[in-house]
Amino acid sequence: MDLRPSLTRHHRSRQLSHAQLAAPFVLIAVVTVVDILAPPEVHLGPFLAAAPAMTASFAGPRMTAFVGLVAVLAQVIVSATRTTLTDLNHTFQIIALVMISVFVTFFAHLREVHEKEVVQLRTVAETAQQVVLRPLRDRIGPLGVASVYLAAAAEAQIGGDLYAAARTATGTRFIIGDVRGKGLEAVGDAALVLGAFRASAHQEGELTGLVDYLEAAVSADLDGGDEGESFVTAAVLEIPDDEPVVRLVSCGHPPPLVLRPDGAVVGLDVARSAPPLGLAGLVASTVTAQTFPFGPDDVLLLYTDGVLEARDRTGTFYPLSERVAACTGMHPQALLDHLCGDLLAHAAGNTLGDDAAMVAVERPARP
Repeated sequence: MDLRPSLTRHHRSRQLSHAQLAAPFVLIAVVTVVDILAPPEVHLGPFLAAAPAMTASFAGPRMTAFVGLVAVLAQVIVSATRTTLTDLNHTFQIIALVMISVFVTFFAHLREVHEKEVVQLRTVAETAQQVVLRPLRDRIGPLGVASVYLAAAAEAQIGGDLYAAARTATGTRFIIGDVRGKGLEAVGDAALVLGAFRASAHQEGELTGLVDYLEAAVSADLDGGDEGESFVTAAVLEIPDDEPVVRLVSCGHPPPLVLRPDGAVVGLDVARSAPPLGLAGLVASTVTAQTFPFGPDDVLLLYTDGVLEARDRTGTFYPLSERVAACTGMHPQALLDHLCGDLLAHAAGNTLGDDAAMVAVERPARP
């Protein structure tokens, strides 16, 4: 599981702020010297207020207060050198500089408190993600596997996207899904689906029976809410060890892609999709599993709609099938590493409109 390391980014930003500290002191020194040498009718003292204001944008309250104090002392030196400390113009400049320094120091304090809260939230979210979304092993039975989760919100690393895998006596089963909504409620629904999958994937003989179990678990949990307001799109798959196929039940989820060794990309579009989990009671339908070829060296890509809905600056959606076609010969981890970098580059500013999850599965030619 590839999580963007928020704590590392925070540490890096603190190192950057230390490098920036020279700027306000250079500004104070330049303004002080020029102000002393300037003609009597020129007063540059107001420019000293920029020093603590600048510092407050990247440093803590203590450093901001210290820079403000240095700026005030510089203004006192200018006043004493050019006229006297009792000069009315310089007195007002000193008072104004003190007030500005106090204000920006307070704002720096508020920003620092918020940053600590964000770091704590990220740490808790990353821990919760590892509990809810257990990392997939890079080898499950004969299959090579890789997974990634990219959060849209910078303050959190977990949302309603989900995935899991389970070994059975004859093969491997996977689920990938997306809970409607965001926040803690979505996290709870994702945990419910994953728990139901892990509990039943080994017990249900048929893939359709597994989907029925998941539907019953989700529907029972959502009975207390508004009907039709909460649901989970999902793709549930089974890859037998001794057959070059993949069986799929789609519950309103985007179709998985298969990358062939020759570079062809095939979408696993089911003829009849089941309704999203939690909506079966509202739509009359029969759950059916469809079988698709999945041969040696084929790579199966599962993903959530956050990947498809990523936009660039012009509003163009991410062309997933086109980008996957350029990844011929890549193993699962290399494929996901490439797609993640490409996806974040496509979504200007490394910002996604929605959480995104991907799972890549390869059937090696020789186990």
